[in-house]
Amino acid sequence: MTTDVHSLREFKMPDVGEGLTEAEILTWYVKPGDTVTDGQVVCEVETAKAAVELPIPFTGVVEALHFPAGATVDVGTSIIAVAVAGAAPAAAAPAAAAPATPAAAAAPAEAEPERREVLVGYGPRTGSVQRRARRTNGAPAAPAAPAPAPVAAPAPAPAAPVAPVAPVAAGERPLAKPPVRKLAKDLGIDLRSVVPTGPDGVITREDVHAAANTAAEAVVEPVAAPAPVAAAEAAPALPVPSASGDVRVPVKGVRKATAQAMVASAFTAPHVTEFVQVDVTRTMKLVRRLKESGELGAGVRVSPLLLVAKALLTAVKRHPEINASWDEAAQEIVLRGAVNLGIAAATPRGLIVPNIKDAGSRTLSQLAVALGELVETARQGKTAPADMSGGSITITNVGVFGVDTGTPILNPGEAAILAFGAVRELPWVHKGKVVPRQVTTLALSFDHRLVDGELGSKVLADTAAILEHPKRLITWG
Repeated sequence: MTTDVHSLREFKMPDVGEGLTEAEILTWYVKPGDTVTDGQVVCEVETAKAAVELPIPFTGVVEALHFPAGATVDVGTSIIAVAVAGAAPAAAAPAAAAPATPAAAAAPAEAEPERREVLVGYGPRTGSVQRRARRTNGAPAAPAAPAPAPVAAPAPAPAAPVAPVAPVAAGERPLAKPPVRKLAKDLGIDLRSVVPTGPDGVITREDVHAAANTAAEAVVEPVAAPAPVAAAEAAPALPVPSASGDVRVPVKGVRKATAQAMVASAFTAPHVTEFVQVDVTRTMKLVRRLKESGELGAGVRVSPLLLVAKALLTAVKRHPEINASWDEAAQEIVLRGAVNLGIAAATPRGLIVPNIKDAGSRTLSQLAVALGELVETARQGKTAPADMSGGSITITNVGVFGVDTGTPILNPGEAAILAFGAVRELPWVHKGKVVPRQVTTLALSFDHRLVDGELGSKVLADTAAILEHPKRLITWG
């Protein structure tokens, strides 16, 4: 009698590569008994930086889920067991002769293929991985034997071309490998609308490109623009305590990381905040004109925040010394090359600050597109960790909440943050007369180790001057 040989593979919480040590399992997309394929997303986890989908790196049948949704798991801990069909592990044959010791049983695990999934980026990371030698009974364990050369899977027999299938139904998750998901995200394609042509209904790169070409050729009406980023989905309300007692809410994930970062920033960097009121009547007129004309592109959202961002970037270009960070270890000021503009966003998981890479080199139209993509991704809770690292200066739009101004706390590692307050119609002296004008208040906080009062004042004054006379975007830009 012959039986199929299966080996049990454990998928561990991946190393995020960002210095994080744990992640919370938000949702499982599989259950015991389900068949999974290499690259299939099996769960979504939340780190201290973002929510990330985890693809599994092998094919088989789910044996067990080791943790329920909502559990916080240390990096390196197994979260799911999968029975993988094929040859037994190399160490399994000798094991039949004598019971394996714990040290011996651990050896094959050390020699597993060097393919490890990561939370940052898309797809597996390959290469040598150095691990600390284990100790057994006080002595170092013997080094594991080299892993046998991987055996190539038998080539499938030629088959007829796979006929395309319909897009997935509502509520179902489309099948696509992480690089394909990344491509779809970059092209703005909803995978649920893509017709898959790959085996077993898997969406391929060619399918995504075909969908993108179809979308570009189609004549569609402009879609409604997303709400301003600071007005993105508000964080879920906390439980309301009753008269019977208090309610304790665990602080974890993004909220925990935000709290720690703000405390570190407030008590590490000496903050200075300056304020200025600005007549933005001309800027508001320009926003309306750009909206009506559509000259920045069909479907491109134009908002006051876009003009504030462009004004700040122009001011930074005039005073590049403010685009800097503090190196505590070397006791040096690091003058940054590119300006990575952060936009503070309120999301269901808490406050995050994704940034637009090299925002200073973008045209107004390119900046508008990037800002729109950043908003939509944040609203969906899908901002990648890489999009929240490397920021150099930030804008927080408190005006959408009807707030005039505040003293914003620096995003850790950055030199400055600008708060954009509500735009209100106020009495203002204009051309010698008191008339109603559109007025806002800007507040710039900066790290006084990097930025002195003169530099901070110049950047704030230039930003205000551009918003008062937006034609300076051309003459100063």
